[in-house]
Amino acid sequence: MKSRASGNHASALREGAAEDGLVGRVHYRDPQAAWQLADYLLRLLEPHPGAWEQPAVVCIGTDRSTGDALGPLVGSQLARLAPQLRVYGTLDEPVHATNLAETLVRLARASPTFVLAIDACLGRAENVGSLTVRSGPLRPGTGVRKSLPAVGHAHIVGVVNVGGFMEYLVLQNTRLGIVWQMAQVIAAGVVHAAKQASELLHMRSRAFS
Repeated sequence: MKSRASGNHASALREGAAEDGLVGRVHYRDPQAAWQLADYLLRLLEPHPGAWEQPAVVCIGTDRSTGDALGPLVGSQLARLAPQLRVYGTLDEPVHATNLAETLVRLARASPTFVLAIDACLGRAENVGSLTVRSGPLRPGTGVRKSLPAVGHAHIVGVVNVGGFMEYLVLQNTRLGIVWQMAQVIAAGVVHAAKQASELLHMRSRAFS
């Protein structure tokens, strides 16, 4: 039997492993971090006004590793705070390395207008706690040397700990308090962005009706 910390479930990124596409970066301790994330997301989607009509959020990770629990923590909060969003990956039903391909099949059948992916990331010590929004798909698993399918039209990654050595052990020994606070900020940012985008769509539909 595999332990609860089994590497089969790990899906964290390595900092800088994703395509460039940088939209913005903020530290989770910044008092305006959630609003800044929302602004980055809205800026990213400004040329595509219909993107938030049927959005989906894929929160990747597992509760079997503290550092890799960022995605499921965000997903559980979004499922509670933003029921209008189609959320994949919660503490109860995580999306990780072993079921990611199956989840993407379900996602394709749902035909969302926009897919936002969220994952944990390992990086340099000075960047721990930073939250980054990038355009383009997320490529999970690079932080633990796994090759997994790309996910999403854009993504948010949070640097939960220092990478470069014994990544599985680092993820398993990451402080839950930091990961929880980062998850709260990300969830709040996505909720703010979804609310503002919905209001903008409503205003545009009224203007053209």
